Amino acid sequence: MRFSPPIALTIAGSDSSAGAGVQADLKAFAAHGVHGVCAVTAIVAEVPGAVTRIDAVEATLLNAQLQGVAHAFPLSAMKTGMLANEALVAAVIDFARTHPALPLVIDPVIRAGAGTVLLDEAGLTLMKSGLLPLARLITPNLPEAESLLGSPIRSEDDFAAAPRQLHERYGCDVLLKAGHFASADGTISDHAWIDGAARLFSRPRLVVPDVHGTGCTLSAAITARLARGEDLVTAVDGATRYLAASLAQHHHWEGPGGGIEALNAFPDGVE
Repeated sequence: MRFSPPIALTIAGSDSSAGAGVQADLKAFAAHGVHGVCAVTAIVAEVPGAVTRIDAVEATLLNAQLQGVAHAFPLSAMKTGMLANEALVAAVIDFARTHPALPLVIDPVIRAGAGTVLLDEAGLTLMKSGLLPLARLITPNLPEAESLLGSPIRSEDDFAAAPRQLHERYGCDVLLKAGHFASADGTISDHAWIDGAARLFSRPRLVVPDVHGTGCTLSAAITARLARGEDLVTAVDGATRYLAASLAQHHHWEGPGGGIEALNAFPDGVE
């Protein structure tokens, strides 16, 4: 009998540069041998460093996508990225509540790397009160963690303490990404609170450009590994190593506007 892979769902925006959002998620799923399905929350015209237009979908359209894939496919895990506004956050909450057995990874996207707002204030408020408590794991970067905590993270001690504080506030496990927080010894150490314990995931800092879509790719890789049946600590460890390889082997082109880079979603090649 032919093997059929597990299926993971991404609920996120569409990125025309394919470096982040749904496109990045589907590539990361495929790199992990997982079949990806999607529900698009917004059409985003962007390239690395510049967002020129965002059109969010209607909540009824998002709901139709979610119900369609859930009815047709045996889902094993799901993740969220850009959710845009309160109505779309509400639709995702309703879906997650009706599928409690599916592990949910939330990348709490608030702003693009270029600074563009990707979730309005009402949506952020509802995400905090209604969606984050449903997550198996959330994966904020430093600015997102500060927004979710409502306080600054200034020192290494603050950074180390933040995952547990986020867990105590929202009830979910937390992976706090260290890309925005430089360590004096030249390493990147993501701090986490998983299954009632503090965890540390460390790797050498790579001298690479600020490549677009790392947060999407990491959260998608974790989701794919959960879909494959890995426990959360193993999934996070493997996903951080995958992201490091994708960064180390990133692509570079000389385009009409100058040099441009993208993650290599298939650092081990493709068949």
